[in-house]
Amino acid sequence: MAEFIRIYEENPNPKEIKKVVDVLKRGGLIIYPTDTVYGLGCDITNIRALERIAQIKGVKLEKSNFSFVCHDLSNLSDYVKQIDTSTFKILKRALPGPYTFILPGAKTLPHPFKKKKTVGIRVPNNNIALEIVRQLGIRLFPRLFMMRTKLLSTLLTQN
Repeated sequence: MAEFIRIYEENPNPKEIKKVVDVLKRGGLIIYPTDTVYGLGCDITNIRALERIAQIKGVKLEKSNFSFVCHDLSNLSDYVKQIDTSTFKILKRALPGPYTFILPGAKTLPHPFKKKKTVGIRVPNNNIALEIVRQLGIRLFPRLFMMRTKLLSTLLTQN
């Protein structure tokens, strides 16, 4: 069942963020704002939720190109092979911000992504997205690009 939760970007209400995180932990999908467009996200440790996103996207999970949304760069090495200092400095300067960096994937990627050679990493400049990821813990969630109004209304009426 779809639920609309109003959260203000300037000062996200922790109780409302917790509701969203609880939905993610139960395997639900969310539509959330970033600094560019709205995204569709889930808990990356939940295979069924990942499969639902891939189905909506119209691709097989193994072939999907998700970007992982991070709170900051502190856990980057869990998902990305070691990068050189100059690349890290570029990331530090540009993030948080409206960029997705395609980096070499680590061998420690979650199961559905283990065969990926590269992974997209984002740290959005949006307090709502950052707070959701922070409260979710070290887990990341994927983002489906370019949500369209028709797709949004279909998602909201499907549960």
